[in-house]
Amino acid sequence: MALCSRVLCLLLLSSFRHVASDRVKVSLPNVVEVRKGDDAIINCSFTIPGQANYTYLHWLYEKNGRVNIYYVGQDRQYAYDTEFKDRIHVADNFTLYISEVTLQDERTFVCQIGAGSAGFGENRTELRVYKSPDPPDITVNEVGILVTDEETPKIARCETKNGHPVPNITWYKNKYPLHQGNKEVNIATTVIKESSGLYTVSSTLHSRLSKDDKDAFFYCEVNYRLPGKDLMMESERVNVTIFYPMENVSLIVESPSRPVTEGDNVGLRCKGDGNPAPEYTFYRVWESEDRKEMEEEIKEARDGLLMFESVRRNASGHYRCRALDLNFVVSLQADTMLSVNYLDPIQMSRESPVELNFGDNTTIVCSTMGSQPSAIQWQWEEQVIAIGPLLNLSSVDYKSGGQYSCVVTMPGVPGLNASKGVTVVVKGQPLVSVSRHLVQVVQNDVLNVTCEAFGYPAPEITWSVNGSVVHKREKHPVSSELSVQVTKELLRSGIKCSATNSLGRGEELITLQEVTVTTRPTITSTGEPVKKEQKRAESKGVLIVAIIVCILAIAVLGAVLYFLYKKGKIPCGHSGKQEITKPGKQQEDIVVEMKSDKAPEETELLPGPTGEKPLPGDQGEKYIDLRN
Repeated sequence: MALCSRVLCLLLLSSFRHVASDRVKVSLPNVVEVRKGDDAIINCSFTIPGQANYTYLHWLYEKNGRVNIYYVGQDRQYAYDTEFKDRIHVADNFTLYISEVTLQDERTFVCQIGAGSAGFGENRTELRVYKSPDPPDITVNEVGILVTDEETPKIARCETKNGHPVPNITWYKNKYPLHQGNKEVNIATTVIKESSGLYTVSSTLHSRLSKDDKDAFFYCEVNYRLPGKDLMMESERVNVTIFYPMENVSLIVESPSRPVTEGDNVGLRCKGDGNPAPEYTFYRVWESEDRKEMEEEIKEARDGLLMFESVRRNASGHYRCRALDLNFVVSLQADTMLSVNYLDPIQMSRESPVELNFGDNTTIVCSTMGSQPSAIQWQWEEQVIAIGPLLNLSSVDYKSGGQYSCVVTMPGVPGLNASKGVTVVVKGQPLVSVSRHLVQVVQNDVLNVTCEAFGYPAPEITWSVNGSVVHKREKHPVSSELSVQVTKELLRSGIKCSATNSLGRGEELITLQEVTVTTRPTITSTGEPVKKEQKRAESKGVLIVAIIVCILAIAVLGAVLYFLYKKGKIPCGHSGKQEITKPGKQQEDIVVEMKSDKAPEETELLPGPTGEKPLPGDQGEKYIDLRN
């Protein structure tokens, strides 16, 4: 019955609001959002049918009833004595302004318009006040979690304060959200409203974890709203300590080089995969004479690491690590072999220096010992001359002397090598050589010659003549340079280079052959005649060049004319000049005119076909018969 009465009242009220709205229509936004401390602006607009005008405006709020807060009439307006009296005013367009909004201002506001006989109308809006919460604070379980716990352990707690309205907290594991609703995850959330009206929200995450979660990270996300937008904040990432039993243990060799060589700093690292880390014990293992396995504890190990500083070969052997997990009562062990590679110093069958006589034969043996097979080669002047431990030298001469190196490498151990040198000295009397045995020279010139001498002990070089001498005593050979002026006596005697040492003497003779140099005599004089002679010589040179050019031009012209004549392009006849002809020949032959640049009196007359000489007027011209 009560329900029917309530429904009837609602129907009557809606009918009343509909009738009123047909007369005066009032428009307000459904919701007005504002941040705490900002100013709220609530717009109110209305329409009145016909020509009627409004008579009053009331702003009021609904909270445990209706309370008027502002009145606007035709001739006056004022604020009612309420909590809003000093913080509100209404503009000419009937907009309500509330300054410095507080959380307590959050309520429903009503704008009511009266229009006399037209009736009245009203509408309402909801004022919502927002305050962003503080950044989330996350605390992780510092005790750690045992994966064998039957209860769902606490992972972390997240808290955010001073938010309005109530913010929401979401948990994440490795960027994936966690949701309440299964046995593995349990989330407990608490909301506290402070006296200020702000909210503090805390959330505690409980979840089962496994060994695979040892590197997982957790964080919480706070979701909240401000006017016109939804926002979020994330906490820092945290990792929870997980305790799980050891399942495997390993023992590895840590070394800067592979394989290990003598002198390296080597460590044996024992590591179990449980947490917390187990206790480690190291042992040296060997086999007794009755083939029983024996082990001896090594006390020097620390935190699962056994170090060998500058390891030696006697550290090679069998090692064992035993790991004991006291939390889960698990014991495991691992073994490894440590092999320290080495290469002993090289031994020579003959110590340096090895002294040999000229023409001797010898063999030098290079040997060494190592942890693995080695490769040996002999080098001389950085060139490989023999493979293997033997260096065979036969019929040695002075060029056989020098520094030989035995180089030993271990192919199975890169970088492990050794070398040793031996000096071979070939003894004998000096062997002399000169730069040239026969030298062509010019008397009074300065001659430079070189003499070299091989031999041991190192020979001394002397010259048969006096001059400027430069000696060069390098390792081998000894050399000397002589600079001397060529004289008649030197031409007769030649130059002798001699070298001596305690075992003998050697010499070489340089024979000199004189070469005669012919020079064109020069005639010189002083004064002006010299200049005239130079001018005359220059004129003759120019004349010779001109004659050569003319002859070449005439030859080319003759060839062209002859070619044209053969082709029948040129009809030839008398040209007023006397032709050079032979009896029985036709008169179609080509006649080439040659003019001499000599004076008439210097020109030799060319006789005509009858033996006559040409007339004096023709003496400056010559004709050459080109018919043949």
